[in-house]
Amino acid sequence: MPELVPNLRDVGGVVTVDGNRVLAGRVLRSAVPSHLDHAPPEIVWPPSLVLDLRSPGESEQIHPLAGTGARIVNLPLLSALRPDAGPVLDLAGLYLLLLDHAALHLVELVREVGLAPGATLIHCAAGKDRTGVSVALVLRLVGVSREDIVADYLQTLHAERAITTRLRTAPGHQHRATLPPEFMTVPVEAIDGVLDAWDAHDDGVHGWFRTIGGSDAVVEQLRRTLLA
Repeated sequence: MPELVPNLRDVGGVVTVDGNRVLAGRVLRSAVPSHLDHAPPEIVWPPSLVLDLRSPGESEQIHPLAGTGARIVNLPLLSALRPDAGPVLDLAGLYLLLLDHAALHLVELVREVGLAPGATLIHCAAGKDRTGVSVALVLRLVGVSREDIVADYLQTLHAERAITTRLRTAPGHQHRATLPPEFMTVPVEAIDGVLDAWDAHDDGVHGWFRTIGGSDAVVEQLRRTLLA
């Protein structure tokens, strides 16, 4: 029986600090989808672009949405962590490591979202950690406030049961079973740490984005695509 995509939402509709509105139907986020899933009528589905943030060990040979005509791009954020990164004790530490080690993937993600002709789905396994950092970056670059980004991140709390059910059988479930229980939570301090890191940089998130290889042109294209 078809199920709703777990943790699926459209991040559009929010107003930026300078009074623009993020368009609906441009950026979606979710947990890993199934080819049998459907979406509520208010969600653009299937997306035209899928940015899959999972690593090879947790991915299928053929992406579940490959048959829909969507273009699939894999940006494995955790695979970018170097062996010398050290042990990750909590999600706050993991998120900061992603900023340091997965910079090139994050730049490519922003570029892809900005150039997408239709709806982009950003997903990982649960749709909260890698996806949460990535969506926060996209929204912050176009001027969405910290408060609205945190509010979007915390919406995952309402999808915990659906996420848990999906991950029990999704590729990589054996590894996930070894993770500390804290990794299954949605700690506000984790996304706050990411936002603090950006805000502490010269010129905020835009300055940080330039230091990792992004450009003002990429951000301007993102704004043209996402803002009304």
